[in-house]
Amino acid sequence: MAAKSFDMIVVGAGPGGYVAAIRGAQLGLNVAIVEREHMGGICLNWGCIPTKALLRSSEVFHLMERASEFGLKAENIGYDLDAVVKRSRQVAKQLNSGVKGLMKKNKITTFMGAATLPAKGKVSVKMEDGSTEELEAKNIVLATGARARELPGLEADGDLVWTYKHALQPPRMPKKLLVIGSGAIGIEFASFYNTLGAETTVVEVMDRILPVEDVEISKFAKKQFQKQGMTIMEKAGVKQLDRGKGKVTAHIESGGKVEKVDFDTVISAVGIVGNVENLGLEALGVKVDRTHVVVDEYCRTGVDGLYAIGDIAGAPWLAHKASHEGVVVAELVAGKNKVHPVRPESIAGCTYCQPQIASVGYTEAKAKDLGYDIRVGHFPFIGNGKAIALGEAEGMVKTVFDAKTGELLGAHMVGAEVTELIQGYVVGRTLETTEEELMETVFPHPTLSEMMHESVLDAYDRVIHI
Repeated sequence: MAAKSFDMIVVGAGPGGYVAAIRGAQLGLNVAIVEREHMGGICLNWGCIPTKALLRSSEVFHLMERASEFGLKAENIGYDLDAVVKRSRQVAKQLNSGVKGLMKKNKITTFMGAATLPAKGKVSVKMEDGSTEELEAKNIVLATGARARELPGLEADGDLVWTYKHALQPPRMPKKLLVIGSGAIGIEFASFYNTLGAETTVVEVMDRILPVEDVEISKFAKKQFQKQGMTIMEKAGVKQLDRGKGKVTAHIESGGKVEKVDFDTVISAVGIVGNVENLGLEALGVKVDRTHVVVDEYCRTGVDGLYAIGDIAGAPWLAHKASHEGVVVAELVAGKNKVHPVRPESIAGCTYCQPQIASVGYTEAKAKDLGYDIRVGHFPFIGNGKAIALGEAEGMVKTVFDAKTGELLGAHMVGAEVTELIQGYVVGRTLETTEEELMETVFPHPTLSEMMHESVLDAYDRVIHI
């Protein structure tokens, strides 16, 4: 049987893969996409989207509990966890169907099955019905994503110990919860379950939670989480889990001592590993470093015609980074001129806990390490009229500038809706804006965005409202 031939084959239909396929089709390429599980990938089905639906429910619950602050009455406040989860799954299902529709609209040939690369330019797909499809293309894009890392002895069982997938469809509401890891995934689940009433402990092996964020942001967030009742343990590690009937005894090492603490539920959020196995990468000569494919700034693997995008291609592990890389690769394959390389330092990171956290560019410490002479500005939410009116006066905006050129090196935020605000600074970095241009920009009043302006002013001793 002759192989089916395409201009470009995309392996994986997550936010990197399906966007690459659509952009390729827009540029006139004959595109095929292969997906073994869910159109939309982990992000849409088991990550970004359903977690935001859960967190929205907990946010509304939190506001209902605060009703009297706003002159409102809400009595006998409660929740139905099954209904909360059901809504989350319905949101994911709706978007999953939307991706399928986009594939049809753009005339992208879809193969549901598991792919291997038996040779250069070849993709073999074991279909869901057991048959095999042989495909070929000069250009192949790997977008197979990643999965939760499991540490020896801390493996998930779906009952007492959960991964993010179990946490999205919980068999019960935890009463006493241990979250291992304080990156975005761990903190978001800690925030969700803590808000709904779980007694929550977060253990982080690094010297502070949210270790990729600016130090001031991490410290501020920690104080807020503690005010909400969370127990935060930094420079600590879970060495062992003893599983019993309805409980887990965690051996937590901190300060050279090991403490045994009982929990009814553990969520392991200790990072991810790339889905690089069983693809045939080794035989093709693809370089893999710690489960991630090594690529250049244009997502090229070093094997002619083979690209890797998204989580399989390394940090930052963000859906929007994967989508952007998908566009870059599709435009390269289509022969477009002026294709811009991926710039990780200009990609925003967002964590949708309560309070929200968002950042782009260099932290203050990183900028100093890189040798910049810097100017730093701050502005607190308590100085902003809109934040006070919203009842969200806890938070801050921080900006970091190159003192010599005025370049915006980084921006860091914690507080209400900062995951929406951060894009203003992302655009600024893309346009290579300076402090002067930001200061001359008129921000609307009353808005939270005014704090972005004030933080810039503060960096240059011109702040107005503090």
